[in-house]
Amino acid sequence: MNKKFFVGLLLIILSVCFLNVQGQADSSKNYPTYRVGIFAPLYLDSVFAGNNFRYSQVPKFMVPAAEFIQGAQIALDSMKMGKENIEAFIYDSRSYTKGIPSLINTKKLDSLDLIIGSVKDADYKQLADFALLKNIPFISATYPNDGGVTGNPFTVIINSTLKAHCEAIYSYLLQNHGTDQIFLCRKKGTQEDKVAGYFKLLNEQDGRALLNIQTLNTDTSISVALLKNKLDSNRTAVLIGGSLDESFATSLSESCYDLYNKPYSITLIGMPNWDGFAPLHKKENFKDFPIHFTSPYFNNKWDNYSKMLTNAYLKKFKIKPSDMAFKGFETVHMFTRLLTKYPNDFINHINDKSVKVFCDYTIRPVILKKENTVPDYFENKHLYFIKILNGATTKAW
Repeated sequence: MNKKFFVGLLLIILSVCFLNVQGQADSSKNYPTYRVGIFAPLYLDSVFAGNNFRYSQVPKFMVPAAEFIQGAQIALDSMKMGKENIEAFIYDSRSYTKGIPSLINTKKLDSLDLIIGSVKDADYKQLADFALLKNIPFISATYPNDGGVTGNPFTVIINSTLKAHCEAIYSYLLQNHGTDQIFLCRKKGTQEDKVAGYFKLLNEQDGRALLNIQTLNTDTSISVALLKNKLDSNRTAVLIGGSLDESFATSLSESCYDLYNKPYSITLIGMPNWDGFAPLHKKENFKDFPIHFTSPYFNNKWDNYSKMLTNAYLKKFKIKPSDMAFKGFETVHMFTRLLTKYPNDFINHINDKSVKVFCDYTIRPVILKKENTVPDYFENKHLYFIKILNGATTKAW
């Protein structure tokens, strides 16, 4: 682990729960002060024994949270405030002694105006419930799940759920491939059942199918022989990789690659986590064959904010910022600025484009049951279609 990175982690440790990271105007003037709580699972109680660090280097399980907080701190340091003051408090959501339940019970969070969390599971649910109780906006920065939250118009999910990804893919198919062959390729599994269920619900909203989506179901992988038996060489075929399993994704991609332009016209669209499957990014594996997936994030890193973060991160830690550092920077910068612009009407201005940092977001209310009148939560519905081609990742459309 880079020594500078470790020093940066120690600075985070010193700031947790105690230090107010100021992005201030003139503190001598009576400007309004807005308080932002930033939560991430740093596991500090697990890696320290008293004042002694238990490990020879920073363990991998705490690196994403540390990078998120580092990006957040650089965002706060870089913000030029107007007639307002910002107090930002960093909390370790996995603390044994000062975890989220303890902070809530001791009313340490009652004065917050905004909650930003790179959290999941129980931590996410506790913050969402508290946000609803206290009418405080809660920005879930990285968790792609609603976590069972309902009736909560104060929770905002930035990293879109699997259902939202399926909605984006279906909308693309409806607009661009209505007369083409469409196949949902899947294996047996709970997640695969969810994906298939989402597409069925979307395609049969009025009781009949809008698109002719054929399902190819297998125990393991989709073979070249199976595809040859189904594909029409005179028509374009769109194959949806309806599985989150890396082996299945790789096998399906290999089968499509073997048939691509021989003489079949194939478009392959996978699930959002396909971005993390290393075999798909090896340029020697799929020469000139594009593999697509959807993502709420795309940043070519040519903009001024990206340059600002990269330069500051390199100066502090002697390494380039990771994706988590970019997410920490973007989420804190964007939504803190939004808070200062609309402190009393934050949610109604959640799509204000003037606070954009890296990505485009379209945040919409989600109502899970038609009879409900209150949103169950808000969610980002803007998804990029990303293309992996010859080892390079670019925006497809």
